[in-house]
Amino acid sequence: MPIIGPGHDDPECDNYDPAWKAQNTPFRRWLLKKLTAAGYDNAAEMARGCAPANRYQGLSTQEIYGLAFETGATVDEVRAAHKADLADWAREQELRNHPDLAVVDADLNRIARPT
Repeated sequence: MPIIGPGHDDPECDNYDPAWKAQNTPFRRWLLKKLTAAGYDNAAEMARGCAPANRYQGLSTQEIYGLAFETGATVDEVRAAHKADLADWAREQELRNHPDLAVVDADLNRIARPT
């Protein structure tokens, strides 16, 4: 699949996060859980390889069907996990664009946590 936008080492890269290989995203967690349940010994490695494409290049129909097959999930479940991850990423970008919202977010997280 061709990469959309500049490469990972391009200083002008559009919203590329150099920590993509270590990001603990909702889609990566979903993939890890599903691949582990499907019995893959290298589930963490597979999730690490697939999860960034979800955010940076999107998922083609072929990739969605492949992930559904590999994980034992339905196509709709893969799409739902993909969309949930993109929503989470949009929220991250909003917080980065408006750092003052990070304080509000942290406070809301504090309030939401049971004591």
